[in-house]
Amino acid sequence: MCGRFTLTVSPEELADLFDLPAPPEQLAMRYNIAPTQPVGVVRLSPRTGEREWALTVWGLIPSWSKDPSIGARMINARAETVDEKPSFRAAFKRRRCIIPASGFYEWRKTNGAKQPYYITSATGDILGFAGLWEQWSGPDGEELESCTILTTEPNEAVSRLHNRMPVILAPEDYDEWLGKPGDATPAQLSQLKHLFRPFPDALMKLYPVSTYVNNPRNEGEACVEGVGE
Repeated sequence: MCGRFTLTVSPEELADLFDLPAPPEQLAMRYNIAPTQPVGVVRLSPRTGEREWALTVWGLIPSWSKDPSIGARMINARAETVDEKPSFRAAFKRRRCIIPASGFYEWRKTNGAKQPYYITSATGDILGFAGLWEQWSGPDGEELESCTILTTEPNEAVSRLHNRMPVILAPEDYDEWLGKPGDATPAQLSQLKHLFRPFPDALMKLYPVSTYVNNPRNEGEACVEGVGE
């Protein structure tokens, strides 16, 4: 799974990397993004069809759900079955997004304890997680937009820590994943499953970090500082 990640990039760089019309106004350096917190996504605007930056809650709330707290259990969606699950299939067909990240964390069990690792691009590039977003409306008129991160089989490096990893899209695949503005044809898994390949080991680095990151209230560069095992 992917249960914690970082995004430490300037608004100008983010706009350039993801071809946004303007730098995001709501963007802060984050070293410990956790479920149910605000998460920025790149998506096609429901109004204009152009790319836009939007803040959503991490943990997808299906439109039909009566209780928004279900989102806390919907932070990830298995890419292999995303078109079958009632919670995700509508969003997969028409509301795909990209969740930018500088890296993510995973924990390995060692001598009865869990050692956190930070996983990032070996070249320092910003990663684009494949995601879905959804809009939920409550009976009292409350509206929430939420998102989830797709996961796939891990590459060899990540497999030493966990049996899943985020789907990390190549920049040349962003257009295909987001789809075409106004496309009336729902996406089919068979068309997009080639994007769910594990991120290449050679382009990734990982290293152990302090258990400081275990507390989602902790923030700052201390979260990603390496430690000895």
